[in-house]
Amino acid sequence: MFFDNAYEAMTEENDSRWAFGTGFDDPLSGVDTSVPSGVDGADLAAYCLMLGDDALVMSHRLQEWCTNAPELEDEVAIANIGLDLLGQARLLLARAGKADGSGHTEDHYAYFRAEHEFRNVRLVEMPRGDFGELIARLLVFSAWRLALLTRLADSRDPVLAAIADKGVKEVTYHRDYAAQWAVRLGDGTAYSHERMRAGLAAVWPLVGELFTVHEVEARVAEAGVGVEPSAAREEFDGVLGQVLHAATMTVPEVAARAGVSGRMGRHGLHTEAMGFLLAELQSVARAHPDATW
Repeated sequence: MFFDNAYEAMTEENDSRWAFGTGFDDPLSGVDTSVPSGVDGADLAAYCLMLGDDALVMSHRLQEWCTNAPELEDEVAIANIGLDLLGQARLLLARAGKADGSGHTEDHYAYFRAEHEFRNVRLVEMPRGDFGELIARLLVFSAWRLALLTRLADSRDPVLAAIADKGVKEVTYHRDYAAQWAVRLGDGTAYSHERMRAGLAAVWPLVGELFTVHEVEARVAEAGVGVEPSAAREEFDGVLGQVLHAATMTVPEVAARAGVSGRMGRHGLHTEAMGFLLAELQSVARAHPDATW
């Protein structure tokens, strides 16, 4: 819907909503969202939540860099990467609501779930850190996610396959952006090399979790609609090896960050940073759940 001026869109009769998303149309409107034969809808929904939560929380952390990046062009680049991931999150969370028959919207999943209901890996929720840590986290995340999405483009679920195909184009740029900065910092001055080294050491304890297979991931992979993350490890290691070599760096020798009895982000067990992140992310929607804009 188009308006002659911005104020017309704010009237109640237009039923527009807060910027947190309720004014948007269903992103999967007009798409056949029936669950493929032989696939458990609850498993497909849980899997989409995992991938969607990864994108949503990582997008939120990237938004924290607005007005904080070192150059104007990086402000634009980081914001665009965050928007790409937010778009992926919208599609995946909407797919989850269709797959399990709950009818939940993307807004419900983003703004009205408790911390233990989120299924993102812990890497994306860690506090912002400095620019070197941002680049290290984005490099690790995008290399991992691109390897997953490339394989998901062949999913038996045509909706998930289409989301992955679109995501591949976006995350290819994300990975390239992070890799170029990693090389620039790592092979730059002594100070920039140290900041990149410290950033990589900060995120590396959470790399192992990315390739730990959750039971839902195993089931959807067997059904032909998902991918076991362990299948992406060889590609991930190859990409990181090339980038770190060009950056005159090596893989950090640091211990993995343990979960609780083997349970981590995919099980809804998060770090202390997640509660603060959700408090900020969800505050307006929870304070004014029925407000119009």
